[in-house]
Amino acid sequence: MTSSQGFLGFWETTGSAKTFTHPLDPALLDVYVPRSARVLDYGCGYGRLTAELAGLGYRAVRGVDVSAALIARGQREHPELELLRCPGFPLPFEDGAFDAALLFAVLTCVPRDADQTAIVGELGRLVRPGGVLYLSDVPLQGDALNRERYARFAERYGTYGVFETPDGGVFRHHPPERLRGLVREAGFSVLKERAGSAATLDGRTAERLQIIARREPAAPAPSPGPASG
Repeated sequence: MTSSQGFLGFWETTGSAKTFTHPLDPALLDVYVPRSARVLDYGCGYGRLTAELAGLGYRAVRGVDVSAALIARGQREHPELELLRCPGFPLPFEDGAFDAALLFAVLTCVPRDADQTAIVGELGRLVRPGGVLYLSDVPLQGDALNRERYARFAERYGTYGVFETPDGGVFRHHPPERLRGLVREAGFSVLKERAGSAATLDGRTAERLQIIARREPAAPAPSPGPASG
């Protein structure tokens, strides 16, 4: 899990005790990411999905998160995993260091546009050309509860879809095109989308959108024109 710095306190306190529920789709992952891939689980929280990946046979998995409390919990619960607290960018990895990255229910915890752009852009740096980003997040919901809280908090946060929860969390649901746009801006092209549902932290069920995207090679520099004489 990750969040902009202004909302990090929730993930160092109340949020660090939550049980995360956003599910991995192993069959979808298997189509695009081989077991030998170097995988980054960004916003790994306490390593729930990092551990699941290792259990599926992925041998080179790293998890990173901005929250010290969540990483400490992950190191207690999964001492065999490589989990690292990274409070800012750039992350301590070379360009193209990973064949794939996971971004699971992370952007929903990041209310600000600039922070979201920075996260996906950093994954664009870290995933090699031809590598894969597997994003799963929560689009705007159509039920009455969510529509009411989107409207109630829109003026405070300046974005329709951002809302607060009674326990102090701040979350964001997205127009699907917002998620696609973030992926494209970071140099990925969408290969596959899959809609479905997922349990939420408060015990409800929400619609979710999964996106598989491939990192495109950098555009070649333009050739110099003919010299004038």
